[in-house]
Amino acid sequence: MLLPPFYPILDTLTAARHGITVISAAEQILDGGARILQVRHKDFFSAQLFSDLERIASLCHDAQARLVINDRADVARLLSADLHLGQEDLPPSDARRVTGTSTVIGFSTHNEQQFRDALAEPIDYVAFGPIFSTASKGKADPVVGIEELRSLRPLTGRPLVSIGGITRANARAVLDAGANSVAVIGDLFPSNGDLRRRVEEWVRLVGRLS
Repeated sequence: MLLPPFYPILDTLTAARHGITVISAAEQILDGGARILQVRHKDFFSAQLFSDLERIASLCHDAQARLVINDRADVARLLSADLHLGQEDLPPSDARRVTGTSTVIGFSTHNEQQFRDALAEPIDYVAFGPIFSTASKGKADPVVGIEELRSLRPLTGRPLVSIGGITRANARAVLDAGANSVAVIGDLFPSNGDLRRRVEEWVRLVGRLS
């Protein structure tokens, strides 16, 4: 499969800290040209959130963009969305029993052993990081760095998404090290709140680099 080189992650808590609703953030990200959008929610999963995700699923459909749900295999299936799993979530082999075989599943890894173990799972892409120090995750794993990314890249032909502290200033080094996509969280939110323009910058940047 092919993943867009720019992989924005809409973290609901980050959006709230910037005073932006999840729906507004999704609209701006998609209007800016993103062709994949992961929604990450680590708090209580409410009926309102599910309603918001239904709306975002509709927005993604209209924009011809992939919607990726973080952690929740059941919600991904209900919304006909893709699924991204972390190390503490349902194992990919079990998630497949919920989503079926057609759902795209990604899996986060944070060191060489997790990366190698992930390759035995029924997943479509691997995420690896944090490449750099990051403030968007409460209990961040140790930084792995560019060279670790470069050394693990040859182990799989599946798409590799890099995450963790990636900005417009260091994205070239990450892509040059072998990442197919760069996942961006914190650098989506400029101080002026104009997500659409920031996403446009990212889309232009990775278009030149990839």
